[in-house]
Parts: sequence; structure tokens; C-alpha cells
Amino acid sequence: MGIELELHSGRPSRKRASRETLLRGSYGHGEALARALSTLDRHGSGKLGWVDPYGDTLFNEQEAQVARQEVVALTQRCTDEQQKAALLDLAELLEACAATPGSYLWFMGD
Repeated sequence: MGIELELHSGRPSRKRASRETLLRGSYGHGEALARALSTLDRHGSGKLGWVDPYGDTLFNEQEAQVARQEVVALTQRCTDEQQKAALLDLAELLEACAATPGSYLWFMGD
């Protein structure tokens, strides 16, 4: 199980056309990111708990802004170096998404 990330300038499509909106991807931390996010309560009030490790989840720029605070707290609690690297990469993409009007961060689970 892993979660890959893609930052898109607009709402991505599952078709090849999604490459037209792709700004940046993160494909090297999938399993570590899934493990780190699995510690969150899926029924809690946080945004990162919504991420489906087996499906796709989209965050718009407003949701990314809220999730930035969550990832900071999660990173501070993390002791696993691979998970910490995955969370730092996620934090950068959330920051970029929050700062880019109309953008989406696509969490692609498997």
C-alpha cells in the first residue's frame, strides 16, 4: 500500500489529460506516507484523516491550507525517518497548493 502525490494547477482528470495540469509529483515516499497517515483518526475533524489509502482523494487550496497545520503536528510526533521525509514532502506540496489559486493536491492510493 502506498500513496503518491500530484499537485495540479486545476482539477485533475483520471485520463491522460491530467498531465496538462500537473505541476509536481511525489512518487518516492508512498508506503512511508501511507504508514504515517494511517495513525490518524479517519472519523476525526482533521483533513488528513480523510485521505483514502486505497483510493483517490483530492484537496483544494482551502483544504490544503487547513491540512498544513495537521502535517506540522504529525511530523513533530513522528520518529521514523522515512515517514518524516514523506511528511516533509507532503508539507511542501500542501504549501504550494495553498499558495496556488485553483490548484488541487491529488492523493493517489493503491
